[in-house]
Amino acid sequence: MTMIRTLGTALIAATFALVLAPAAMAMPASMKIIGKANPPIGHYEFCKVNPTECNTTTPDRGPGILTQERWKVLLDVNYTINTKIQPMTDMEIFGVEERWAYPTTVGDCEDYVLLKQRTLVQQGFSPADLLITVVLQPNGEGHAVLTVRTDRGDFILDNMRNKVLLWSETEYTFLKRQQSGDPARWVKLQDGRGTIAVGSTQ
Repeated sequence: MTMIRTLGTALIAATFALVLAPAAMAMPASMKIIGKANPPIGHYEFCKVNPTECNTTTPDRGPGILTQERWKVLLDVNYTINTKIQPMTDMEIFGVEERWAYPTTVGDCEDYVLLKQRTLVQQGFSPADLLITVVLQPNGEGHAVLTVRTDRGDFILDNMRNKVLLWSETEYTFLKRQQSGDPARWVKLQDGRGTIAVGSTQ
């Protein structure tokens, strides 16, 4: 058991060292905001039902500092929630096309994001650095992930993978995300791969 724990700690340290290592990346480490965007209808309805989750603004003091301990927390939260919650569509759960809610045992991509966001706030992360983000998958389907702003770049927590990646290392096209400091407002993103896309996903 001690050996397994030691190996796990070594792996976290190794991956964190890679995050800290200077990289000659063609893509910027942080996303570029290019304007305002409408919130997804699912989030708008979520805010009506849960006003305290969306009415509380947080000062945006810039991206949080990514320490090795915080990196471990990101990996743990992403993995734990990915394995704890089983994927299921809103139609299967609620009998409706779209509903954002905190999951307990099952949920769709937005539900995973809501739970990860709340859990990381409880772990001491600033809400201004935990941003629900709408993306397009390579097959053209909409998807939601959690962006974590850090001084090392914008990292993505995704229910489709346990590995935490920089946004530019994913296969997604980034459309829009919550505005830092104001969870009810959304901003439009420039993906950086030559196109600007604005999503109207739910």
